[in-house]
Amino acid sequence: MTHLNAYLNFNGQCREAMTFYQSCLGGELILEKVSESPMAAQMPSEAGAHILHSRLINEGIVLMASDMIGAKLQQGNQITLCLHCQSDEEVNQYFSRLSAEGEIKTPLHQTFWGATLGELTDKFGMHWMFHYTRS
Repeated sequence: MTHLNAYLNFNGQCREAMTFYQSCLGGELILEKVSESPMAAQMPSEAGAHILHSRLINEGIVLMASDMIGAKLQQGNQITLCLHCQSDEEVNQYFSRLSAEGEIKTPLHQTFWGATLGELTDKFGMHWMFHYTRS
């Protein structure tokens, strides 16, 4: 089933924030550091401790977050709407429709973890991330 959830952006505080949210909301917290990913070789060594991706899951609650937005972080761009799709056709369709009169930040592409991923800002200034993982 296609679903939508929030993706929070931090500038070095992702671990602290997500640990706090886990203490408030419960659930399982998964933290993936930059140093543990194939991206590590392309990043400065000081980025290794930053969180590349995290997930807090507790029944119907899914909260994701990262430290990877970096210096561009400012009030208003800390939250992204992440649309998890069920097919290539669906991810392409939603991406195409929501990018109309907007700005594509990252075209749809294949990631090292085997997903289709893309980002855009729609014509109303909302930031969207699109994700599809083949099962």
